[in-house]
Amino acid sequence: MHTLESQLQIAIDNILSWCERNGHTVSPSKTCVVHFCRKRNLHPDPDLHIRNQSIPVVNEVRFLGIIFYRKLTFLSHISHLRKKCERLLNMLKVLSNTSWGADHTSLLRIYQAMILSRIDYG
Repeated sequence: MHTLESQLQIAIDNILSWCERNGHTVSPSKTCVVHFCRKRNLHPDPDLHIRNQSIPVVNEVRFLGIIFYRKLTFLSHISHLRKKCERLLNMLKVLSNTSWGADHTSLLRIYQAMILSRIDYG
């Protein structure tokens, strides 16, 4: 694991130097490491640094709206998506009141835009 850790640190240093040459900055406080491994404690977590600041190792990270868990199960992403859809369904229930609610076409459009799109695209 030590050689892999040193290769990762070299790659991080190369990325940092490329960013500096091209006018970009990397914020160490917004950076984290996820050690993807399906087996329990097979490898120790890597100790990586950006400008002498340690990069924290986390169990899950959100990237482009998808939550990646270290064991690649996606259960936390599905749980988060379910909570969002349940909140939106409750809003849709309020809008669908029979005495004063929206018509069926409007409700279907809201469902497709707010709920179905989240299920399809995460």
